[in-house]
Amino acid sequence: MSADWGPVDRLAQLAETIAGSWGGRARASTTIGQERAILRLVGVHGIDATGRPLAGEVVERYVGRDHTRLAGGVALPFAMALLEYDIPPQQAALDVASGAIDLALEVELLGQPDRRAVAEEEARRLAEAALARIDANRTARLELMAVLGDAPRPWIGTTLLEPLVAPALDEAVARVGDGVDLLRVEVPVGRELATRLTDAGVEKPVWPWLDADRWAGDELGSTDLGRGVDKPPTGSQRGLAELRRMLDEVGAGRRGYVRLASAAPALAAPEQSVVASFERVDIVEADAMAEIVAGRVDPDRALSDHAFAHRLLRRAGSSILVGAGPLVVAPDLASGVPSDPATRAGRALALLLLGVALARGDGIEPGQIVVGAVPPWLLEESWPAARALAEVALRRALLPGHPLAFEEPAAVPATAAAWPFVLAGVIPSGSSAALIMRRATGGPMRQAVLAGRAAASVAGEIGAAMGERPLAGLALDHAKAVVPAAIRALEGLGERGWRSVLGEAPGGGERLRIGGDAVVERTEPFDPLAAASDRAKHQARPRRAPAD
Repeated sequence: MSADWGPVDRLAQLAETIAGSWGGRARASTTIGQERAILRLVGVHGIDATGRPLAGEVVERYVGRDHTRLAGGVALPFAMALLEYDIPPQQAALDVASGAIDLALEVELLGQPDRRAVAEEEARRLAEAALARIDANRTARLELMAVLGDAPRPWIGTTLLEPLVAPALDEAVARVGDGVDLLRVEVPVGRELATRLTDAGVEKPVWPWLDADRWAGDELGSTDLGRGVDKPPTGSQRGLAELRRMLDEVGAGRRGYVRLASAAPALAAPEQSVVASFERVDIVEADAMAEIVAGRVDPDRALSDHAFAHRLLRRAGSSILVGAGPLVVAPDLASGVPSDPATRAGRALALLLLGVALARGDGIEPGQIVVGAVPPWLLEESWPAARALAEVALRRALLPGHPLAFEEPAAVPATAAAWPFVLAGVIPSGSSAALIMRRATGGPMRQAVLAGRAAASVAGEIGAAMGERPLAGLALDHAKAVVPAAIRALEGLGERGWRSVLGEAPGGGERLRIGGDAVVERTEPFDPLAAASDRAKHQARPRRAPAD
């Protein structure tokens, strides 16, 4: 790493040290969201008789606010119920939601060693079936890419605007016809988040296609919205499945694979990972740091949820997209003095490095972690191109092997006009630039796609002609200021915890965050996913030939 920028090795080491300390705790904890995801993995889907998401209703019925039950998890009581009543998972979930089955009674049976043994075997069997489905999807993705061929990097992507899957399919066909290589789907707010935002006095987003109070939470897997309504949202599991099938057909027609990406709101990472693994979503936006800072989520909850999600996404082969780093302004509000762009960029870089280190600690390889190249807000500062050059250089030095994503900022006229030119000046040559996200406008995007490809082509030609160029002038000054600011941010996290980033509540202490009452350290030693993986590894291990 360049010594001209300051102690970058210390910056990287700090991020790894903090991630190592926090990652173990995150992996040893469970949450309401993870327990919902476990049920989704074993076949629970859709809604109950009252229109509530079924997996969530089962967990609420069993766990409620009982931390002891949450710590023990829902997998074994649910498996015990399947055996006791000899019914499939979907029917058992419906019976639990209706009150016909009480999982607390199944917990009593688990106290008997022989009954616990058969419940563990049933949970292991269900997990093996889920992992087999994930493995089959991963194989299908690789085989389809081999047949269709892959678009060269950087891929050009955009976000679908239609909230309902039927018109979204038409929109997707049009965008692929414009030359887009990747389509991102934004997932609606889930029921848990909607409820918590309401309780906190924050107005929740209302989606235009259905009544939010009735349908919030169906975003991640309702395969049957019920009551005669057949309008699945684009971000539901059913919607993503239909999009995946259609994109495969369109890709076959254009002789090139088309990627599908999803972006879910706060508290949805575990379920998002299940849907992505089952429906062959190629890239998942999974940014715990943004969820904590911008989404107001309790840090322990966010880190634990994302640790669970990383397990499944690693297995599925889906890439994760970590943003360029959230905008942190709480320290400025506390001091009453606004910080300069380099200080804010340093805080963003620190949290980006921490988020990436946590994902790598969960076993995800660098090539599977796409990182945001430039914080979007930085392009509204003075000298945006020079600062962007420094940001890209820092990320390439600190995160070698990680693909970069460049996202077009919001439509501030001056920024929108300058962005294509800034992009052409800062995008690195070679394969490190993986993705260029163009802002959706609702109309044809052929010109935007061509402009993105032209920017990448110009940058590649200049890089080939001039080689790697060192930073100088304001770009070098920016990098030199960002590194110590990032170090200060990480040192503050290590010494004072999250209050150094998020600010303190009036009177001192940490501010109340969303979801903190629904994360606990796991007490149940049996992990169905780990058990299924261990048995698969054992069965795959070659046996020794018998001795003569």
